[in-house]
Amino acid sequence: MNSAQGWSKWLVRLGIGLGAGAVIVVVDDFAFQGEVSPIVIVVMLLFATGAATSCWGRRGWITAAAAWICVPLAHLVKRALGLPDTLQPNTYTSILMLAGFTLVVAALGTGAGMLIHRRATGSATRKPRSPAP
Repeated sequence: MNSAQGWSKWLVRLGIGLGAGAVIVVVDDFAFQGEVSPIVIVVMLLFATGAATSCWGRRGWITAAAAWICVPLAHLVKRALGLPDTLQPNTYTSILMLAGFTLVVAALGTGAGMLIHRRATGSATRKPRSPAP
């Protein structure tokens, strides 16, 4: 595989992650006039990050990170521009706490996806090393 193929795969994974994050943000901000349950957002983030790493293994981290960063970034942009937001209270501290919470959720989804990937591909089983002579 040459460098151009590696970059194109990386960009595809990044684009998929940003797309998944954008869908989560749209549901968070606009579905039912912003009155969607936070549980729905958590489940969507768990699914997006888990699906990425269950498909691509460790290489899915960029997709998971891109999906995660969209959630707090959307609230940060809205706060910086003075736009109305569904996050209450709409403070930078609240956005930081949201970023931490969603990072934990994304990490759990990523870990679950890795377990699924390892089970599906059998990559968790390693041959035992022979003892040194």
